Amino acid sequence: MFEMIINHRLTISVIVIAVALLIKYFLVKFIRARAKKRKLDKRYLVSHIKNFINFTLVIVLLSFWAHEIQNFALSIAAFAVAIVLATREFIQCIIGFFYLMSTRPFRIGDWIQVGEYTGEVSATDWIKSTLLEVNLKDYRFTGKTLFIPNNKLITSPIKNLNFLKRYVSHHFAITRDEDVNPYLFIDALKEKTKAHCDEFYDVASRYNQIIERRLDVKIHGPEPHIEVVTSEIGHTQIHISIFCPTDRAVEIEQKITKDCLQLWFEELAKVIK
Repeated sequence: MFEMIINHRLTISVIVIAVALLIKYFLVKFIRARAKKRKLDKRYLVSHIKNFINFTLVIVLLSFWAHEIQNFALSIAAFAVAIVLATREFIQCIIGFFYLMSTRPFRIGDWIQVGEYTGEVSATDWIKSTLLEVNLKDYRFTGKTLFIPNNKLITSPIKNLNFLKRYVSHHFAITRDEDVNPYLFIDALKEKTKAHCDEFYDVASRYNQIIERRLDVKIHGPEPHIEVVTSEIGHTQIHISIFCPTDRAVEIEQKITKDCLQLWFEELAKVIK
């Protein structure tokens, strides 16, 4: 009976693969259903389970076919260099995966920037990391999915933007002509800007302190900041910085822009008269 099993290793290998895939499918489905019911983010757990089962499956198959693999390796020793060169990118991706697992520059659910690409990490595996693209201009998902090879994460800087998910130091500028002196209404604009931020000031202050403790640096916030500068062609620019909830940054920017333009045209009307 034992000899029969040994002689049918291919069939057993197929069965092992099928069982592993079924276990992975049902386990992932169970975790996702439970996480959805409890309204929790368990994508990191799903990713770890997938990687663990895949790794275990590879180890089992390698040990099961070790003798054949050894003979095959000896038979192609002359082509080893060519094979390494042909699979260089693939090997680098696997090395990149172990680099991510050892250094932990980010977790599933974090916002990161790799080169020119920015997104929320939704999954990682041996070959690639999957990002849900985020537009940093309005802090919203674009609907695009990015697949970053793991070898790119070794050669490119990785920026962890996770603190932007809740609160953000939002900067924007309002540019107008030089017909009005903005210092005539800058104090009124500061009061209106502060009023737009008062409702979340306490939470923003606590979150700002948490970020500063974690990063050990001083960041802008929670008080709004306004300054007046000129552009390269001589136009007046009002630069505004606010520390606000990420999902409300564009909304508050529009409100402050409306207030600024209203004050601007009120002063312009006085000049014309």
